[in-house]
Amino acid sequence: MLVNVLITFLIGSALAWILIKITRAPQHLHSLVIGCCAAGNLGNLLLIILPAVCEEDDSPFGDSSVCSTDAEAYAALSMALGAIYIWSYVYPIMLIYANKAAKDIAMNGSMTTDNISGETLYLHSEIGTALLLPSEGCQSLEECMDQVEVHSTGSEGKVKVMFLEKTMLHLRKLIGHVDLKKLFAPSTIAAIFGFIIGIVSQIRKVLIGDDAPLRAIYSSASLLGEATIPSMTLIIGANLHRGLKGAGVSPALIVGIIAIRYIIMPSLGIGIVKAANHFGIVGSDSLYQFTLMLQYAVPPAMGVGTISQLLETGESECSVIMLWTYAVATFSLTLWSTIFMWLVS
Repeated sequence: MLVNVLITFLIGSALAWILIKITRAPQHLHSLVIGCCAAGNLGNLLLIILPAVCEEDDSPFGDSSVCSTDAEAYAALSMALGAIYIWSYVYPIMLIYANKAAKDIAMNGSMTTDNISGETLYLHSEIGTALLLPSEGCQSLEECMDQVEVHSTGSEGKVKVMFLEKTMLHLRKLIGHVDLKKLFAPSTIAAIFGFIIGIVSQIRKVLIGDDAPLRAIYSSASLLGEATIPSMTLIIGANLHRGLKGAGVSPALIVGIIAIRYIIMPSLGIGIVKAANHFGIVGSDSLYQFTLMLQYAVPPAMGVGTISQLLETGESECSVIMLWTYAVATFSLTLWSTIFMWLVS
């Protein structure tokens, strides 16, 4: 599941980049599009869907009590992994694109039509290129380029950039934008504590169980955790309500995000999970396979809206996208859940 959730984020961000190129989305919306396509709502939706599926009379997942216990565990693990990946992977990417858009807007705003000359255009291009390169240890643009460029043979007479070094350069830039304060958000810290309690049997026996001496702590935490599900539903409703008044997103962009989240990614998810099962990476547990497939079919995470508010970019557009994606999710989740259950049964 750790790898599967990461794959959903990687595929979503790659498809978002393709969508941006096809639709030529405004630059200030690049970060929002990537966030909506990469991060899925792996939290309260799975906590609602999975136990509900287990309670069905003709459920293909066996005994309802055992199924419900496993479903809650799978949903909680998905939620924890999603929270970690949102702040460690999606947030740095959205921050990079938001900063780039802000710098370009500020640069364009400082220019006037009269002073646009060949020299100005050259400086604009040079600055735009420098944004993609690390500034540490580089005195000039040429010195930075020398770090990643390799000259070809004299017969060719051209300069080629090595793919590996260019990839490492982008990874360094991505790591440089990781904000530890944002990474260790309350949800991430809670996930870490949950992993520790679940893995260390001594701690688990002290906190969890009818005979556990500190079971009151677990009961209190469980009570608060159950209250977060309707709270998250209220937050979703508030964000969707803002989308009724918002504008500025082209229909092509909304349709593209819906197609990625509800057509392309679930289809790829079926192939990935079936391939993993074929090679013995995933066991024969039908509920577990159903959970892995369902992770590809969920709507965008509400954390994307939180990040857009922190970055102060695309807030109203985010509400519009969330409104339409969650409206379509009502039908797509029902359809894909039926297909997934048929495939694993």
